[in-house]
Amino acid sequence: MADGNTTIGGGNRSPGIGWEELMKIDGRPVPEFLKHESYTYRGSAPIAASRYTSAQFAALENERLWPNVWQFAAREEDMPEVGDFIVYENAGRSYLVSRQDDGSIKAFHNVCLHRGRKLKTQAGAADQFQCPFHGFTWNKDGSFAQMPCRWDFDHLTDDKMHLPEAEVGRWGGYVFVRENPGGPSLEEFLAPLPEHFKRWKHEECTTAIWVAKVVPANWKATMEAFMEAWHTIITHPQLLAFTGDCNAAYWTWGDNINVNLVPFGIMSPHIDPQGRTQQWIVDEFIKFNGRSADSYDAKADPFAVTVPEGSTARLALGEAMRENYTKIFGHDHGHATDAELLDGLVYNVFPNFAPWGGFMPNIVYRFRPWKDVDHCLMEVRILTRVPPGQPIPHSVPMTLLNDDQPWTTAKEIGVLGDVFEQDMGNLPFVQEGLKCSKTGQVNLANYQEIRLRQFHDTIDKYLEGKA
Repeated sequence: MADGNTTIGGGNRSPGIGWEELMKIDGRPVPEFLKHESYTYRGSAPIAASRYTSAQFAALENERLWPNVWQFAAREEDMPEVGDFIVYENAGRSYLVSRQDDGSIKAFHNVCLHRGRKLKTQAGAADQFQCPFHGFTWNKDGSFAQMPCRWDFDHLTDDKMHLPEAEVGRWGGYVFVRENPGGPSLEEFLAPLPEHFKRWKHEECTTAIWVAKVVPANWKATMEAFMEAWHTIITHPQLLAFTGDCNAAYWTWGDNINVNLVPFGIMSPHIDPQGRTQQWIVDEFIKFNGRSADSYDAKADPFAVTVPEGSTARLALGEAMRENYTKIFGHDHGHATDAELLDGLVYNVFPNFAPWGGFMPNIVYRFRPWKDVDHCLMEVRILTRVPPGQPIPHSVPMTLLNDDQPWTTAKEIGVLGDVFEQDMGNLPFVQEGLKCSKTGQVNLANYQEIRLRQFHDTIDKYLEGKA
């Protein structure tokens, strides 16, 4: 990213030190994929507000998009043992995702082929799936097992009664399903994400925290609130002291993958630097992370560092994190860059999956359409690394907050709850505003919202049958 107000490929860059310059002064050698911009100008035309509000548009997504894309359905640790299964539901479909005898995973449409009842409504473990209505039963591999009163169904042979399957793909501890066969393999669909994540090894992680909430806004509008950092200046002003909000990088690859690289440990260009020291940045950072709490213990806080003379807040925090994460998780982090220990490396996989990179506990977002076009389910997982040689624990169950419970109710997500609540202060009114817009248009930035443009371009490819 260039310094100053230069124009590159149709996108302006903020004044101040940019991402690529930060990579040159990192405390450790930076991997090549974090050094070099991947940006292509996609035009400046507005997009239609109806994409977020129209039931007809949502119906097109259900018909032409969701059945044809790889969807993140589960983590391996959600279903670690033979017979374990989860129920994954999205866009009018319900799937049973089941661990087989050989360790493989299969996915079936979660519908009884007799009278249409869902076979299961929640995760569990079973060698057979029996319909609670009339007792039609299937084996965990989808083959038909039995039915009562079989004498009355001589027109239904076992081969006709195999549960319809969806394709399954696995990468990095994640399990994906795709309803319709054909199209790119999972590896092709994800590229270049797996190459980047070789350093961060999500397959060595487990789900330590999992919280969800129904948000009164369209799934796209909600997801897009987490696809750019420059709303920080108004929505999250408490972060500006240690966040390079408009110095963040926004890169895209192909149709399906993009990233927002948000540097921490530096001041926002929106803050007057006069009288602000590097130690002040650290102090504001640790204040945000709970120093003001009655139970605060500076000795136990890895962020509570003193910046050496001639150094920077970013370098000092990075060094503290190398030591801390090595101690907590048992993996040697001596090679880890400051960026991988501190920054928001927020990747997106089309259409609705957002895993963070880096060596810190990694946030993973998933956004699903919910009861109508005006609601979605937002899920937040936090993955932690399992010490070497230890088995990967079963994931924690998802905590679903009700409408009256703010994100701050989920104490396990810490300060993220306050940040998410600030976003919730916008999203319902974004949805209302889109529905009553006079112009019917949404205008996007050329650079800082390039991920949104790529997202909508790819949606159009599916809706137009060109994907």
